[in-house]
Amino acid sequence: MNFPENLRYTKDHEWIKLEGDNVAIIGITDFAQRELGDIVYVDINTVGKSLNAEEVFGTVEAVKTVSDLFLPLAGTILEVNSALNDKPESVNNDPYGEGWMVKVSLNNPEDINSLMDAAAYSALVV
Repeated sequence: MNFPENLRYTKDHEWIKLEGDNVAIIGITDFAQRELGDIVYVDINTVGKSLNAEEVFGTVEAVKTVSDLFLPLAGTILEVNSALNDKPESVNNDPYGEGWMVKVSLNNPEDINSLMDAAAYSALVV
């Protein structure tokens, strides 16, 4: 499985990448997409909402299950990856690239340091 070193990870299997001073890109990990199986729908309707860490920001639907998506750090949802409306399978094919889910303005970007690095996440799931 692939766990890029430049990302941070959560116990709920989301990844987060800081982009600039306080904007972060968030998606689900390679492990999560494999566990879910073929993803058929991504439902995120929280653009503009301010959420706390660990709050649900959307759901992902696979052939046999629906799973909540948890925001790793507190912030405001700025943008949803609209390409997932037509190609939800991008989450399976490229979870760290085309399969990203949201961009968030973080309340406190330094909090990213409290999340797991690639080695710690790998130890959790492998």
